[in-house]
Amino acid sequence: MVPGVVRIDARGMRCPWPAVRLARALRDGAQAVTVIADDPQAPTELAAVANAVNATIEIVLDEILPTFVVRLL
Repeated sequence: MVPGVVRIDARGMRCPWPAVRLARALRDGAQAVTVIADDPQAPTELAAVANAVNATIEIVLDEILPTFVVRLL
């Protein structure tokens, strides 16, 4: 794993847990976080966390699950 990069598998977790795990990873020093989440509220919750820490968020859609890539600016 590249230092500063974290992967979070939040499938099956209801919000706010994916957002809480994202916030914790960023607070612990991650420069980039990839989150796999299937909760319908995840895009809104994860975007709010990214916005709060001045990070970018990219949503990568595939055939099964969206993946959220958050990077600090």
